[in-house]
Amino acid sequence: MKNSDIFFTVIKPPVDFFMLLTAGIATYFLRTEILSSFRPVLFEFNLPFGRYFYLTAAVSLFFIASYAVAGLYSMKSKMGRLEEFFKIFIGSSTGIMLVIIYVFLRQELFDSRFLVLGGWFFASVFVFTGRLAVDRFRRLSASKYGFGIRRMAVIGDDEATAKINREINSNSLAGRRLVKHCRNIDLIELEPLLKNSAIDELILANPDYPADKILRLVDLCHENHVAYKFIPNVYQTLTRNFDIDVMGGLPLIELRRTALGGWGRVAKRFLDMAAAAFGLILFSPVFAATAFAIKWESAGPVFVRLKRISKNKEFELLKFRSMINNAEAYKPFLAAFNERRDGPLFKMRNDPRITRAGKFLRKYRLDELPQFWNILTGDISLIGPRPHQPDEIEKYQKDHRKVLAIKAGATGFAQVSGSSDLLFDQEVALDVFYIENWSLSLDLKIILKTVWKMVNDRSAV
Repeated sequence: MKNSDIFFTVIKPPVDFFMLLTAGIATYFLRTEILSSFRPVLFEFNLPFGRYFYLTAAVSLFFIASYAVAGLYSMKSKMGRLEEFFKIFIGSSTGIMLVIIYVFLRQELFDSRFLVLGGWFFASVFVFTGRLAVDRFRRLSASKYGFGIRRMAVIGDDEATAKINREINSNSLAGRRLVKHCRNIDLIELEPLLKNSAIDELILANPDYPADKILRLVDLCHENHVAYKFIPNVYQTLTRNFDIDVMGGLPLIELRRTALGGWGRVAKRFLDMAAAAFGLILFSPVFAATAFAIKWESAGPVFVRLKRISKNKEFELLKFRSMINNAEAYKPFLAAFNERRDGPLFKMRNDPRITRAGKFLRKYRLDELPQFWNILTGDISLIGPRPHQPDEIEKYQKDHRKVLAIKAGATGFAQVSGSSDLLFDQEVALDVFYIENWSLSLDLKIILKTVWKMVNDRSAV
């Protein structure tokens, strides 16, 4: 799922809330300013506009909850205009029924039937109008600025393929662009498109191709973060993580590497930002003391900026400097002392490059505190696979690259399950398990285990 899909779903609740407030205000002034000439207002003293506005805001929250139950904020479902209006109508009716029940039980609230019925009618109309505006903005963003466009490639040579192509080309305002149509799985032709990020989504419209080519195609899509979808036949099997979509009346199944998506990504990012902001504020005195200790002992910067890979992007990981200045330049001379013979990683106990202050920082893992800034800026997540070096990734086998499916993390399932004592393949297996079985509850368990490990484990020394 692209970030643009998440963005346009996340803005729907606040847009709906604003439109509900607007509907409530319009109902109030229609009754008090226009209709009052035909029928005088009887509630102007016990329900002034200020009190009515707060009531409208509170009632709007009930409406939002009703819309959520009706499925209006689902990131998976694709709704037509008529279905969306029907769900808005059902959600508004449910919300207004709650208001009617409250009015019935608490008669002193107000006694205007028009405010109730008018609010129900205008809520449905205004919210649907707001949804149309969001959809219009989305289409405008796609057509004029390229934001949210899904560049697609289709493989197949049957009627289903032709139908998919016609659906994409005839509905260009929906943000879909057909970049490539291949009659067969030509990996030589497709691989550059996938590796150069020329497409966002690949559809296998005809699944009757050799299994080895399809498997290689799926691997290429996952390695390059391209969504892979296919039209299934009766012999297809599904993986643990998948999404089902419909295009042109045909079922499309997207195989996904991870369970992390949709509102889960939003919740995870919110947790990251909250934890990072809290961590930076809480440990600010430690930052100052550590900076002083580092500068006192040795020349060089307080922080080191290490090139790392998170998902498919290179970034600079911040750490407190725990080694002598330009320590990476001496790494080739220490290659013979590398204790990690099972993979591309480098690990050496009693590394001579580590300073005295650095030993203390590593012992209590204080050197990793600046990563809160990387979390806040979105380079990494709080929980995820370990950020790996570009030169390490060049040595990865195909199965090892599965750890690049999501953002790297400051801590993770592998780190709290053995850290540097694990074999590299075991570390990858644990990270892949986390990727395929992600949940917020699993994240919380890892956070608790990380705190316990920081207090009790000194294996980083």
